[in-house]
Amino acid sequence: MVRRPAWLRPGTIFLLIALGIGALFMVVPFVWMVSTSLKPSNQVLSLPPQMIPESPTIAAYQNIFNRFPMARVLGNSALVASSSTLGQLLLCSMAGYAFARFRFRGREALFLLYLMTLMIPFAVTIIPLFIIIVNLGWANSYAGLIVPGMFSAFGTFLMRQFFQSIPRELEEAATIDGAGTIRTFFTIIVPLSGAPLATLGLLSFMGSWNNFLWPMLITNDRHLMTLPVALQALQGIYPGQNQWNLLMAGSVVAVIPIMIVFLFAQRWFIEGVASSGLKG
Repeated sequence: MVRRPAWLRPGTIFLLIALGIGALFMVVPFVWMVSTSLKPSNQVLSLPPQMIPESPTIAAYQNIFNRFPMARVLGNSALVASSSTLGQLLLCSMAGYAFARFRFRGREALFLLYLMTLMIPFAVTIIPLFIIIVNLGWANSYAGLIVPGMFSAFGTFLMRQFFQSIPRELEEAATIDGAGTIRTFFTIIVPLSGAPLATLGLLSFMGSWNNFLWPMLITNDRHLMTLPVALQALQGIYPGQNQWNLLMAGSVVAVIPIMIVFLFAQRWFIEGVASSGLKG
């Protein structure tokens, strides 16, 4: 009796079809976004809808760069996202290591309390956070945009889960060789943590890059505007009407850096999630 290949089994075929349909639903909006950004204004709402533009043009991209300081906006988003990510990697890895290795009274209760902050919506804490930042004199500044994003309970939890999987014998050997806690952390633990650090870095970068509410509240200086705020402002370039090709062109500009970062880090992202114990 000839056995069917695994991919010809009914269950596998059904799963492949379901995955293909799901992938189609995920890809079509992005294809439509790119298609709309390449259409002239008079063809955007044409009927029947056209996935492939009859006369593609990059006029929408030229328009947003000419009428809006997109280069400065891209630089602001890159600076804020990169700085917040680096800060979060440092602080969350150190906090996660402390919760994973240090023994002190109330450690588990403090960690549980820290995790409970994940259940508090950002909208609840945004007013106290805004008051703190204003009192520190960080309104309309890069510090106000960057510093609040450097702290993450999820990032601390992610790193703690990974650090608990590292054998203690490595640290004990470093201690015997005369290494202190800080040296052990940066020379032994951090080099072993590439996958979870890449995972946290990717999630942090994406969250900061796509953040809209906080940059809109804490800044009103055009020179500090980030991409999500700029995309919202694109709707007001032509009062009384939405130029969808301009909005889609701005969305493409915003999505491309995230796609590049994810494609570069996807292997470490998958390894980080698996090694950090979040799979179950």
